[in-house]
Amino acid sequence: MASKLILLDQDGVLADFEQGVRQLWQQTYQQPLPLKERRHFYLRDDMAPEFHRQLAQIYSSKGFFASLPPMQHGISAAKRLLEAGHDVRICTSPIQDYHYCVSEKFDWVCEHLGEDWMQRIILAKDKTWVRGDILIDDKPQISGSLVPQWQHWIYDQPYNRHQTELYRINWEQPETWSELLNN
Repeated sequence: MASKLILLDQDGVLADFEQGVRQLWQQTYQQPLPLKERRHFYLRDDMAPEFHRQLAQIYSSKGFFASLPPMQHGISAAKRLLEAGHDVRICTSPIQDYHYCVSEKFDWVCEHLGEDWMQRIILAKDKTWVRGDILIDDKPQISGSLVPQWQHWIYDQPYNRHQTELYRINWEQPETWSELLNN
C-alpha cells in the first residue's frame, strides 16, 4: 500500500470523550451518568432533556478536554501509522462553546503524543474542507459544504454500528487496520 495522508479524529478515536463525560459526571453529581444505551452520535440525544444543561456544563468546563483519557491503543496506533510511512494528521472539530476546548485539544495532543505532533493538528468545523486520503472518525455521517476528498473509515462505537457500508476499524482489533501498516 502506498503512503497515505491519514486524518484521525481526536474525540472518540484518540481521546475517550464518553469516558471523560462519565468520570466528570460521577465526580460532579456523585451519581452515574443517567444513560442506558448509546444509539446516537451526540450524547445529549441519548439523554433525557432535563439533563442537557448539566451535560453541556460538563463538556464545556475548564479542564475537560485536556483531561480526557486516551482510547485504548489509540496513541500507539497513531504512532505506528506514522512509523509505517504515512502522513498522519489529527483532524478535530471544536465544540460550539469552544472557550477551553481549542487550547485543551492542543494540550491533550502535546501530553499524549508529544510536542512534535502539535504541527500535525488540523482544527476545522467543516472537515470536508480538509484534504486527505482517509479520515478515521467515529461520526457516522460527515457532511459539509464540499464533497470530501478523503474516504471515511468509521471508528467503531456503539452509536455508529448502524453504518454498515463504511470500512470499520478499532484500535483494539489490529486486523481491522493492519493493511495501513503494510506499506
